[in-house]
Amino acid sequence: MRADAILYSFWRGLSRAARPVLYGLLLVRVRRGKEDPARLAERRGRPSLPRPEGALVWIHCASVGETNAVLPLIERLVGLGLPVLLTTTTVTASRVAAEKLPPGALHQFAALDVVTYLHRFLRHWRPSLALFVESELWPVALDELSRKAIPAIVVNGRMSKRSARGWSRVPLVHRAIFGRITEVLAQSADDADRFRALGVAKVRDVGNMKYDGAALSAEPDALDSLRAALGEGPRWLAASTHPGEEDLVAEAHARLEERWAGLVTLLVPRHPQRGPEIRARLAEAGHTVALRSSGEPVPSDGGIYIADTIGELGLFFRLAAVVFMGGSLVEKGGQNPIEPGRLGCGVLVGPHTDNFSAVYRTFLNAGGAVSVADVETLVATVDRLLADPEETAAIAEAASQVALAHGGAVERTMLALKDHLPAAGGPGAAS
Repeated sequence: MRADAILYSFWRGLSRAARPVLYGLLLVRVRRGKEDPARLAERRGRPSLPRPEGALVWIHCASVGETNAVLPLIERLVGLGLPVLLTTTTVTASRVAAEKLPPGALHQFAALDVVTYLHRFLRHWRPSLALFVESELWPVALDELSRKAIPAIVVNGRMSKRSARGWSRVPLVHRAIFGRITEVLAQSADDADRFRALGVAKVRDVGNMKYDGAALSAEPDALDSLRAALGEGPRWLAASTHPGEEDLVAEAHARLEERWAGLVTLLVPRHPQRGPEIRARLAEAGHTVALRSSGEPVPSDGGIYIADTIGELGLFFRLAAVVFMGGSLVEKGGQNPIEPGRLGCGVLVGPHTDNFSAVYRTFLNAGGAVSVADVETLVATVDRLLADPEETAAIAEAASQVALAHGGAVERTMLALKDHLPAAGGPGAAS
């Protein structure tokens, strides 16, 4: 028996044995608000919707960013008459899907990577093609698709240096997993090279679909209300922050408000459910803090306003000319600068940008972003940009031009998928 077959036999057996433990973890996640209790059966492969007739394309992604990125591709596929099933793993992504999916596309929560659950899932949905977004890869799912001769293609493929190094340390594992991928359509030449090095036979660089997405939306009444509450006072935004970063942002705020009376720091945590915990910690440290989810108003004399709500990032990008993108002062790999750039924000970013290295390189080279190494340089840069609206506007204009100039990845992805797409109305894959 081949080594990879032995490895997969082990994984499949382990996944079966782990079912009680995994179900217990799901229940813990329900208590923490990270799972939808009414739809928990979907995580075990039990469908809650009927399957459409004919061929079907299955698209799987992890969370909100990937969901927003893949929406234009979904619209193109359903425009061809192909039903699409989108699966995601997070509750926030499911809400985005409920709001934004076009007619002809359905949403389910992703089944856990367990043989029994995937058998149920694939037996019901019978996809003709499976698309995995960015780097959301699951070994048992890839093996099941391979056994059923269903093409498995990675779209908007992303592979950070750190992840590539990790995979390279376990050659038997990465050969087994990446050898089952039909093709990778990568975000950049760097990503493409890393997928090739890990053993994917067919890889193409088609560009980043996040450049093709629509600008994040904002509810007009909420925008008008917050603009009135903020007035003309100084403000900046720390967006998509991670644990450990909020304290750094609060430190920066304290130092900046010594110069900027009435300064409001808008803080949007990457995971909104952390809002109350962040509020309690910053208030205990002596900061003036308000929490949006509790209905507290923006601090009238300056302070930190924590926007711990879902789907409002586009609102806050429209309220601040200076935006620090989180996940970059701590080792989380950074967050996507395309969204604030598209909305005319001057983007600041820390040293940790591995998740979006090619994107940030493009932004920085074009003058559409400014690098900050630590709290000291963050304070100095925010101070300088608040004092110089012309420099802020120049950075924002460069960011907008980058976002406009690098579109077209969705069209290139559709061309690359042409030979794999089933005929609209054709039969679904055999169960």
